Amino acid sequence: MTALISMHNSVLGKLDHASNWLTPTVARLTFIAVLLVYYWNSAMTKLGSGFFGFLFPSDGAYVQIFPKAMEAVGYDSSQLGFFTWPVAVAGTWAEFILPALLLVGLLTRLAALGMIGFVWVQTFTDVTGHGVKLGGLFDNTITLMDQRVMWTFLFVVIVINGAGPLSLDRVLRLK
Repeated sequence: MTALISMHNSVLGKLDHASNWLTPTVARLTFIAVLLVYYWNSAMTKLGSGFFGFLFPSDGAYVQIFPKAMEAVGYDSSQLGFFTWPVAVAGTWAEFILPALLLVGLLTRLAALGMIGFVWVQTFTDVTGHGVKLGGLFDNTITLMDQRVMWTFLFVVIVINGAGPLSLDRVLRLK
């Protein structure tokens, strides 16, 4: 039994040392594998037409971000107030820029913190604007709440641990 405990401590002790670089690396790779394309595809649906589409969001952007307001104006985004334009532009840019920063590991902790805020604004909009059921934790079903808590945990790991060794943050810190 002592040999088994000793082997356990030896193997897992090596994991303790590896966790400094392994945990943030796996967290970023998980984000890249699961959520990067999801957010970029969502951002693509918000771009307006033409070269300056990144400055003039599509009607779809306003429907996604301001669903009830768009319904109230008959889905004519020109009838919305000025406030909606900067919010739609910022939301679109955030869906491109924050995931890109996480991908390359630049300003990673700040980008992950931004993604936490983005996820919960997205969740609020899904529930209040689109009528998605939030659900709850510990209820033996997978709900929007469960999904978004898992995403948040992934970003919290990155906020706490940083980008890991395979990142621009690491390269810039070495210089």
